[in-house]
Amino acid sequence: MLVPILLFCVSALAIYLACEYFVNAIEWCGHRMQLGAVAVGSLLAAFGTALPESTVTFMAVVFGRTEAERQLGVGAALGGPLVLSTVAYAIVGLALMLRGAGSTPISLSRPSPIRRDQSIFLLLFLLSLGLGLVDFLAKRWLALGFVAAYLLYARSKTKHAGAVIDEEELEPLKLRPASPTLGWAALQAIAALTVITLASRIFVSQLGSIAVALHCPPQLAALLLSPVATELPETMNALIWVRQGRVRLALANISGSMMIQATIPAALGLYFTNWHFDPTLIISAVVTVAAIAFLCWVFSARTVRPPALAAALGFYLIFAAVVGYFFAHRWQHVPAADHTRPNPYATSTTAAAEGRAIFANHCAGCHRAGGEGPALASGKLKQATDGDLEWFLRQGDLGQGMPNWRSLTEAGRWQVIRYLRTTQ
Repeated sequence: MLVPILLFCVSALAIYLACEYFVNAIEWCGHRMQLGAVAVGSLLAAFGTALPESTVTFMAVVFGRTEAERQLGVGAALGGPLVLSTVAYAIVGLALMLRGAGSTPISLSRPSPIRRDQSIFLLLFLLSLGLGLVDFLAKRWLALGFVAAYLLYARSKTKHAGAVIDEEELEPLKLRPASPTLGWAALQAIAALTVITLASRIFVSQLGSIAVALHCPPQLAALLLSPVATELPETMNALIWVRQGRVRLALANISGSMMIQATIPAALGLYFTNWHFDPTLIISAVVTVAAIAFLCWVFSARTVRPPALAAALGFYLIFAAVVGYFFAHRWQHVPAADHTRPNPYATSTTAAAEGRAIFANHCAGCHRAGGEGPALASGKLKQATDGDLEWFLRQGDLGQGMPNWRSLTEAGRWQVIRYLRTTQ
């Protein structure tokens, strides 16, 4: 237990220090490229810190060997926006309150670019949520629309970049304090981003180890805590800018990261997976929509008070409570009609052989043969009816690392269940 805690603390410190270097380099990159302060936060900084999370989604959906791995990439694509719209904004508000600026309003330009970002994000996120509830043949090609949406957003930010950061406002470039060029600033940014990526991986893995040691189910920890950990770089950047008194840059960094999360990971998921949400993901998406609607209302005013930003944390706590309850009582959510459905292959030996072949091709990557492995040996699973299991296969549960198996025929799902019954 001591080693995971030590690695957890060291990796968190490494992320913070690397973010110091990254923020410093990004400001100099923006200055040399003659970009405005808002563009620096919403484009350069946001793209850099969102890159590691987008890479996780890319690797999962493109190179995932099993449907479970690809579906976990979908979960990662939705977890980022949830954390950014709740935890990240709340931490900015709390940091300002701890600095004694809780009663000092944050002045926004009119029209507010952050308010506009949240509105665009809400529309795109609602579209991705709707696509996660339906299936049709051409759905994957809508991924191109999400990529195009981000390119248009980036173009608008460069055209309306605001005032360029004055060199006198900048701290000296840490890697080369004297006369830093764009090349030196870019080199420092890349080096810092590399450290952030590596330290984030260590941070997430140790977080899982600590959760297991504290007897928190690892699936629940992955669903609730891992997204918070992967969005740590954006949060650290925001804290650094708050400390420097550049609150608008902090807010722009978060809103820009959200725009990336709403488009690029969603595009990857749409193109490479069936992009179909299980109940847990639907809960996550609904809470995200509610949080963004709240933020749109907050940013519609000319000024924003830090306690209003801090209140966004309440949406994440609601999500945690609902998912925790759902996780503990998931079998109680099986509809009565599904619970009592009989398996049409309940006595068929041929079906058991067919189910074994399907299991070997689709399930053995996560579950060992013979009905063993994650969840298969649990008492609750043995007590479930065949109808419960068919519903579970059809719906999936990413909280347990289980994808939905709508890609199998209904007969195939029943045959797998028949095979599992022969192993118990």
